[in-house]
This record gives sequence, structure tokens and C-alpha cells, in this order.
Amino acid sequence: MSTRHLTFGLLGVALLASMAAGAAEQTSVTETNLAPLPIDLPEAYFGGTPIIYVSPNFEEPVYTQRAPFMAPQGAVNLAKGKPVTSSDANPRLGNLSFLTDQEKDYHNEFLLELGTGVQWIQIDLGETAELFAVLAWHFHMGDRVYFDVVVQVSDDPSFAKGVTTLYNNDIDNSAGLGVGADTEYIENYQGRLIDAKGVKGRYVRLYSNGNTTDDTNNYVEVEVFGRPREG
Repeated sequence: MSTRHLTFGLLGVALLASMAAGAAEQTSVTETNLAPLPIDLPEAYFGGTPIIYVSPNFEEPVYTQRAPFMAPQGAVNLAKGKPVTSSDANPRLGNLSFLTDQEKDYHNEFLLELGTGVQWIQIDLGETAELFAVLAWHFHMGDRVYFDVVVQVSDDPSFAKGVTTLYNNDIDNSAGLGVGADTEYIENYQGRLIDAKGVKGRYVRLYSNGNTTDDTNNYVEVEVFGRPREG
């Protein structure tokens, strides 16, 4: 884990209700028939100890709800019910199936917890598809920042070739996947929405490397919006 400075303090109700903005760029898909993605958000959690987090690439929390994300009509959550594998074959808490079961609440019964260090989870979409967005929820009960968040897509289940990186906020390559330029952020009930820009792939892999509360790696849900490749 890279060296970071973390200070706890009381920031008031406004910070407790803060919501990260999601990916800043709208999808680059050029189709004209666009519609908002059908995103179903879980209940927000207001409580716990707020944090002040200092990092060179930290995204300050905002107080507005994320704008609708526009994607080609017919885009659906291709990850729903799909099989999940992981670098940690024996999670400390929960089951790998929790990642795609549509349960996004912050309670522990919906939480998948992997071990310490750099860990990944991987979703097999079943076939190559055109992808427009990845929406990921880590543990969002209270304020946490997850380190070295990297999201990749490939047609190779081993991710040894043909890999496209959609998101990487590892500024010092402590995860060993290269230096990223994306921002760190505080988890919240809206999840982190990542623009996939129409990339094609069958497997989606997400990495992390502990968080500001402890060294474990948590997930609640991951949704992958897209449509099967034509032809």
C-alpha cells in the first residue's frame, strides 16, 4: 500500500451526506439513440466517523446526485447473475456470487470481503459484448477510500493479453499494474460509475489494495452495462 496521510475529524452532516460524482466523462459512443442507464440505487447510509483524506489525486466529495449516464438504447446489466472468480478463493466474509446478485445494500449480509494486499474479482459475461459502463460498489457503510482501484476488460480470462484498462487510481504502481491517472474517492451509495466507451470484451476484472479503515478488500455489487456484440 502506498504512503498516504489520513486524519479523522468531525465534518458535520453535510459531509456525511456527500456523494462522489462518478466518472467525469460521458461515454464516447457516437450513436444518436441514447437513453439513461437503468440504475437502481440502494439506500444511503448516514452515520459513522467522517474522514479527511489527503492524497495527490483525491477527488473531493460533492453534494449532488450523479447526472443520468447516457448510453445506447437497449443497454442492460450484463453482469446480473454471472459467475465470479477471484484471487482469493476463500473470502473472509460472504460469497463471490454476492458480486452479481443485485443486492447492493450496505449491511454485512450483502458484503463480500477478500483478504489483505492486492486482490481482484472477475466477472465472466458469458460472451464478448460491447460495454458502456461499469458501476462498482465497495463497502459503503461510512466513509472509506479504497486504494489502487483498477478496472480492466479482456477476452482473455487470464488477462495476459488484449487488456484494456478503464480505470486506474494507483499513482505509485503499488499494485504492479502501472501508474494510473484517475482519482481516489470516498465510497457512497451511488457507487463508482466508470465510462467503458464501447470497449469490447467478455471478462471484467477489478483490483483493490485495502482501504482507509483496514487492509481488506470489500465489494457489495458490480454492474456491467452493455449489449452483446453483433455478428
